[in-house]
Amino acid sequence: MLVSDVIKLSLRMFKARTMRTILTIFGMGVGIAAILFLVSFGYGLQRTLLQKITTSDALVTLDVTVEREGDVALDKDMVSAIKTIQGVVDVIPALELRSQARLDGVALEVNVIATESDFMNLDGLAFTFGKNFGGTEHQVVVSTAVATIFSQNPEDILGQELDLSLFRKIEMPDGSSIEEVLSPSAPYVVSGIVQGEDNMLYLPLQTVSDLNLPDYSKLKVKCGSTGEVDAVRSAVVEKGLIASSISEIVDQANKVFSVVQIILMMFGVIALVVSAIGMFNTMTITLLERTEEIGIMKAIGASNMAIWLMFIAEATMMGFLGGLGGVLIGFIEGEALNFIINLVATRFGGEKVDLFYSPLWFVSTIIAFGAFVGFLTGIFPARKASKIDALDALRYK
Repeated sequence: MLVSDVIKLSLRMFKARTMRTILTIFGMGVGIAAILFLVSFGYGLQRTLLQKITTSDALVTLDVTVEREGDVALDKDMVSAIKTIQGVVDVIPALELRSQARLDGVALEVNVIATESDFMNLDGLAFTFGKNFGGTEHQVVVSTAVATIFSQNPEDILGQELDLSLFRKIEMPDGSSIEEVLSPSAPYVVSGIVQGEDNMLYLPLQTVSDLNLPDYSKLKVKCGSTGEVDAVRSAVVEKGLIASSISEIVDQANKVFSVVQIILMMFGVIALVVSAIGMFNTMTITLLERTEEIGIMKAIGASNMAIWLMFIAEATMMGFLGGLGGVLIGFIEGEALNFIINLVATRFGGEKVDLFYSPLWFVSTIIAFGAFVGFLTGIFPARKASKIDALDALRYK
């Protein structure tokens, strides 16, 4: 029997038992859709989170701090020493200070980071509005939390002037401490807004260099590649400093999401198993209904292998079509839920996100998996059909 004949006989299921075949394929599709929907949700959450916390430069950047104040100083000499380490591309100092910002009579306690313009990119901060500050100009970048407090619409704060008072902690000889208030020479113009839920301001380090400020609070050390991060970290630690990388957080997050995706997939597999049982039942009923037909085919010369292939092809085809239908159903479900979530989020002042993501390799895999499940459900009916005696089959009523 030719392959084309086997395919034609397999396609007879759509003509002879149209509704039952469609419902069987739909059942398989529901199981595949459950897997696609749940796992895509896991992939979407993972991608959304990583996009929020990192940039490509942040993955090759180390955060360098001191373990205890007084042990090692994060000063200009230390910055120069770290720059000489092999694999280090750049070192960005940052000084953290408490401050009070005032705009149109409204005062707000904020945390200030005096640094260089490259700090935002190395820290994985994404600009929502505006642009980065200049190196020596009195410009400031604010977080969305600050912009929201000062303005009804965050973007309205762009171009406005903020008056800042910086607080420096001074240790007294008797062990107590006081805070000295420092005032920059001019107000700061808001040049940009970055994502952030904390009250943060970022301003050029050069604009406060004349205020006799303490040593840096931390350093951003950019490496040439991800392969050099560990070596640079070891060299920095040898200098008595603490070095950490966001890549460690990303690795841990990926491990957690891998477990989450497996758990979500298991829930989808349960639905697929139920669908597979329904397909197995359909193929068994088909065997009983076509017993006499099988007898006639064998009487005119059809081999056991041809009968086996006919049932296997029919089951595999239904599984494959169920996989295609499941991908379509899962995609529609994901887009519908994502639309509803974004509609609610934007209504309450949030931003749009894409919570569902399906890699091409995963979509191809579950379609193939649907065909494989169909193949498995057809093995037993196909084997039983191929072993039916022609005379017994012709007598079957």
